[in-house]
Amino acid sequence: MAVTLPRGPATNIIAVITALAFLPVELFELTGRAAIIAGFIPERVNAFAAANITLDIPWLPLWLTPLSATLVHAGWMHLVFNLLMLIFCGRYVEQLLGQGRTILIYVVGAYAAAFGQWAMATLFMTPQDSVIPMIGASGAISALLGTYAVIYSQRGVNPIGPIPAHVVRIVWLAAAWTVLQLLIALAGGFDAFFGGIAVGAHIGGFIAGLLLARPLLARRFGARG
Repeated sequence: MAVTLPRGPATNIIAVITALAFLPVELFELTGRAAIIAGFIPERVNAFAAANITLDIPWLPLWLTPLSATLVHAGWMHLVFNLLMLIFCGRYVEQLLGQGRTILIYVVGAYAAAFGQWAMATLFMTPQDSVIPMIGASGAISALLGTYAVIYSQRGVNPIGPIPAHVVRIVWLAAAWTVLQLLIALAGGFDAFFGGIAVGAHIGGFIAGLLLARPLLARRFGARG
């Protein structure tokens, strides 16, 4: 039986922009250069904080790279998988929250993903590993997935002492997603954990989506007790 997805103009626009940005880079085999110029590089944050900035490479401004990184993908499989997740989760979120809030989740998710990747690099990576560019839209899409999980998850949870049920739900979802990401990365081996898979980005984006879901629902439909 065919599954009919809800309409999602904003989600469709994000998907089209992402695909159009990918095509010339892929066709002219410029992925490596695009990753360096437009990707988010954790070590650049540390270099900026230390005022140790070089201009040898025509980088985009550091503040812009969490967004520009979402437009660079490592190949067709990378792009197609991300677009499938974007269209599925994005349209369902957009159906309930509307276009503007969906875009807000995506943008905030991109920056939260960059922060998560920077935190992962700072805590666990060597300086050599932390210069690996983070590319792809999966961190921003993880934010939509986090919001989708809060809105559409059916399993009830109970409060734990003074902790409300909705907070318990967010903590459980965040913990489950974090463990899943770590297991996926570890299954790929050392190289996958340190650079091959943007574990920190996926975790950061997902948590941002979890935290945004309830406030945005309240603004959309009015405060609820």
